[in-house]
Amino acid sequence: MPPAVAGAVRVALLGDIVGKVGRRAARSVVEPLRRAGVVLLAANAENASGGNGCTAREARELLDAGFDVLTMGNHVWKYKDLLPVLEADLRVLRPLNFPPGTPGRGQASFDLPGGGRLLVVNLIGRTRLEPTGCPFRTMDVLLVEAGGPGPDPPCDGTAPRPAVLVDFHADATAEKHALRWYLDGRVTAVLGTHTHVQTSDAEVTPRGTGYVTDIGCCGAWPSVIGFDPPPVLARYLTLRPHPYVPAEGPGRAEGAVVDFDPHTGRCLAAWTIRVA
Repeated sequence: MPPAVAGAVRVALLGDIVGKVGRRAARSVVEPLRRAGVVLLAANAENASGGNGCTAREARELLDAGFDVLTMGNHVWKYKDLLPVLEADLRVLRPLNFPPGTPGRGQASFDLPGGGRLLVVNLIGRTRLEPTGCPFRTMDVLLVEAGGPGPDPPCDGTAPRPAVLVDFHADATAEKHALRWYLDGRVTAVLGTHTHVQTSDAEVTPRGTGYVTDIGCCGAWPSVIGFDPPPVLARYLTLRPHPYVPAEGPGRAEGAVVDFDPHTGRCLAAWTIRVA
């Protein structure tokens, strides 16, 4: 991993953690990432328990392993024992654009070494997922409250912005690309999760926003997005329900790393990682 630019802050987000093997793979990269200069380490944990949802126990396991913040997605309500954790622990997030009154919170602010703060935001898409609030307009409200630029006129990226890292848990590539354009120059980075398939489009836009369509997953490999292939194949071949089962075997961890200027919120570098 390249050394960070002088004065830059390095943060990382790991993709959807799938089951026991995924948790093991995620834990295995905590120390290497810390040694590489990562000061804030996040992970999407919505599939951490049996490949669907996250229990309070698994959330605690990941936090105790050294993760600073856990994000979620459409499976966040699978286990009721996570609800008190969402309410009480500022480090465990659910999508911000869920309806008002939903337990928990969708954002958390963290102090950075040397001063400044980073806001981590969890959003969920609406294409092919359950209806919920608009992620685009939700970010408008959040950024205005944080003292950042609004959508009009279009931001040219030259003005300082709040340091904001967005986990956009969405199914549609187009919806992720659209949010990248909408938040360009207004946030530090938009990193996609949910599909479990890492894309090769990591970039820093000319306006200084880091972007990856999907940062991948932490799970067994080889597999089908972290799951045992036979039930998945049976589902496609018979069109009958077959429960997905997390695969066993060697694991690999995928995610993305972002370097940014803590004074301007501008992304300086963004790239994906894969550790087997």
